[in-house]
Amino acid sequence: MSTPGNTAEKTAVAAPARAGDAWSGASFTLHGAGVSAGIAIGRAHLVSAAQFEVAHYEIEPERIDAELRRFDAALAQVRGELVGLRASLHSGTPAEMSAFLDVHLMILDDAHLSQASREMIAAQRCNAEWALVQQMLTLTAQFDEIEDAYLRERKADVVHVVEKILKAMPGNESRPLSVQSEDSVVIARDLSPADMIAFKHHRFAGFATDMGGVTSHSAIVARSLNIPAIVGLHNARALLREGETVIVDGREGVLIVNPGPRVLEEYRERRARIERSRARLRSLRGTPAATREGVAVELHANIELPEDVALVRESGASGIGLFRSEFLFLNRESLPEEDEQFEAYRHVVRAMAGLPVTIRTLDLGADKTANGRGPAAPNPALGLRAIRLCLAEPRMFQTQLRAILRASHYGPIRLLVPMLAHAHEIAQTLDAIRQAKASLDAQAVPYDRALRIGGMVEIPGAALALGEFLKHLEFLSIGTNDLVQYTLAIDRTDDSVAHLYDPLHPAVLYLVAQTLKAGKRAGIPVAVCGEMAGELAYTRLLLGLGLREFSMHPAQLPAVKRLVLSTTLAEVESLAARLMRTRDAARRRALIEALRA
Repeated sequence: MSTPGNTAEKTAVAAPARAGDAWSGASFTLHGAGVSAGIAIGRAHLVSAAQFEVAHYEIEPERIDAELRRFDAALAQVRGELVGLRASLHSGTPAEMSAFLDVHLMILDDAHLSQASREMIAAQRCNAEWALVQQMLTLTAQFDEIEDAYLRERKADVVHVVEKILKAMPGNESRPLSVQSEDSVVIARDLSPADMIAFKHHRFAGFATDMGGVTSHSAIVARSLNIPAIVGLHNARALLREGETVIVDGREGVLIVNPGPRVLEEYRERRARIERSRARLRSLRGTPAATREGVAVELHANIELPEDVALVRESGASGIGLFRSEFLFLNRESLPEEDEQFEAYRHVVRAMAGLPVTIRTLDLGADKTANGRGPAAPNPALGLRAIRLCLAEPRMFQTQLRAILRASHYGPIRLLVPMLAHAHEIAQTLDAIRQAKASLDAQAVPYDRALRIGGMVEIPGAALALGEFLKHLEFLSIGTNDLVQYTLAIDRTDDSVAHLYDPLHPAVLYLVAQTLKAGKRAGIPVAVCGEMAGELAYTRLLLGLGLREFSMHPAQLPAVKRLVLSTTLAEVESLAARLMRTRDAARRRALIEALRA
């Protein structure tokens, strides 16, 4: 993967905006972090912020007045609605309600939003929705710089007003992101996990975002889609224009805009070589994963949606090591009912035809939220998320547990609990599972009474105090994404510190190695389901540390299998042991390189 950051190497002098034709056609290169290998060649499709995916298109000169009338009509409709609501308030209504409506009316009439949008429509000949969202982003960015917390939070009112205007726009083009062209390359400031899941239902060549880190959830889903992707470009969204030819090199983290004929041909040849290599890897589908000595290694797959199971079977995985069930809760207004969840889990279990399926209970609350709600906590990664949220919302948790238990009647399921750290959390979780079982027993609903329950090791405190885990749980799974994040105090979604995210940091390797050793001593199987499991650079190191169960995205599995098949276990175990003993930085680097060879 390339080093994150943006060094815009252009054949023209850098400009702050792309407003004129003089810039059109200039070739330049942007550098970010490659998060999903491969090469995509296509036309740039620009989208707005993930919260407001609106169409962007050019208006014919003779249609500008009509577009301005569309915009003005929406403003008038929203103003009328707000004025009508204020007039309907009765005397007993709290004063805050009237003040709330007054603030929204003030925002609606603010020239920085309404007049600036009109000027943008006329000057850039863009559609009204697009102009409005760009002005909103400018305003909300200014609010972020305000020191007063109360005033800073008023940016939410700007967002609410813009939502109302978009919905009121005649012939409204505001809609969920839709990409139907296989040669489209999505260019965005940021993409949420919900946006990325929506991508699974569309055809496109690749994507590039200004924000994000190598283990952000958009990056993770990109790898599951097996499409080239780059994050952390910083300025791509502002510098590109709709329809420009782009090349996404997801391995090197390079975005080339308007490439010349020679560059274009070179990358087409590279893409063809990659496709030939992938075709050769597919021939390993039926080959059992084992080292040269014949030691079996379980290669499982991670999935986000039930329909991903087809990719799992195609990859030759020996099971599903991580079903991220929270993605069933995204892109919707209400929580899924028990029967809906049950059908989704049963579909996966049946499709796996007897192979094990590990379902992780909800991990909502960090960068993934249900019902369209944003995180309320000042630091969501350290707040009410995962098992903490589930234990705080027992009805929601019981609904999911009952659905998983019911599905276990149709095939082998393992239940995996995320973000455990305390003994009382383990005890409360096991009590909740017993409660769900009792409720099913009372209704004579069948389920697998021997269903295995495991916990994720992704908090350093858990890795350092595994006693309760080993005493009460039947398997463990190391979530390296969060383990690295919490051990090194690195926000894995923040590209400004992405260069500090290091799975090979001695502290991280110590926690991984100690967890594997503790599991082996206790006779408890331990897997790795984080991004380390699918990275070829870490395969032999993890084997040397004692890992025998990997779980990764289906697209990564064939290449990892080929590496496992070519590995001599005794050799990598010796190298890994020496690595864990040495404190010399240069020696450590040499041993890591030897394990990668």
